[in-house]
Amino acid sequence: MQWYLVALLLTFLTSSQGILTTLSQSNGKYLYDYATVPFLAEVFKLVLSSLLFWRECQISPSTRMTTEWKSVRLYIMGNLKIVTTGILFRLFLRRRLSNLQWMAIILLAVGTTTSQVKGCGEASCDSLFSAPIQGYMLGAVSACLSALAGVYTEFLMKKNNDSLYWQNVQLYTFGSIFNMARLVLDDYRGGYENGSWWQRLFNGYSITTWMVVLNLGSTGLLVSWLMKYADNIVKVYATSMAMLLTMVWSVYLFSFKPTLQLFLGIIICMMSLHMYFAPPNMLLDLPPQVRAAPESLKEVTFERRADS
Repeated sequence: MQWYLVALLLTFLTSSQGILTTLSQSNGKYLYDYATVPFLAEVFKLVLSSLLFWRECQISPSTRMTTEWKSVRLYIMGNLKIVTTGILFRLFLRRRLSNLQWMAIILLAVGTTTSQVKGCGEASCDSLFSAPIQGYMLGAVSACLSALAGVYTEFLMKKNNDSLYWQNVQLYTFGSIFNMARLVLDDYRGGYENGSWWQRLFNGYSITTWMVVLNLGSTGLLVSWLMKYADNIVKVYATSMAMLLTMVWSVYLFSFKPTLQLFLGIIICMMSLHMYFAPPNMLLDLPPQVRAAPESLKEVTFERRADS
């Protein structure tokens, strides 16, 4: 499967997640324990990856599978989510981005930011950047940690030639364990007032809720594929475009009022997308280089020798 098809599907599923989550609410409230959603999504990814890995082993008994602890423990760290992508991409994965690609990444950040900024008619322009300095610092830290998590995951998936499904089995095994530990901790903090987590696991679930779980699980599997066979920048573009697509969908589903900033943000992001992935010869109108044919060079050399 081509990476751009996977990225397009990831964009669609990521934009659907917020929409489905909103639709799963009843009168603005969740009738189910939302903490069970990521747990069930991890279990779904684990089961599906295990089945695909088993099928791959049946077809090809020589499937690559690393079982050393020093390799497995990296997946534990990956699930801790010690969560701006371009710099980490260069430092950890030794990938060099061209000047045009750097400009494209900056344009993507500008485009997504523009789409979310409210107009002066909705909020005072003076208060647009009036948040405390601590808020900006925490936002920068969050961006760096999130980027680090993405780059680390890509490093994890590409560090050896193991089967993608085997890597997913390891990743989602620990993911299920960590999410289950969170449910247990929530029960402990709540004094088991509502019983144990497994007793209320499916309480309040509807068809829409199950769609949220399956959508979240499928998104994770697509991200793993992109990390293995493409790169983290592709994922960043897919998720960023998904955010814009979610806003567009909200116009029709939730009577969201589109703004000029949204349209400008979409245009800027599309320019960034084209700038990053298009071949350089499509972006720069360079004149063809004129080179002398080898035969003419020989003739000139021969004539000069004859004159001498």
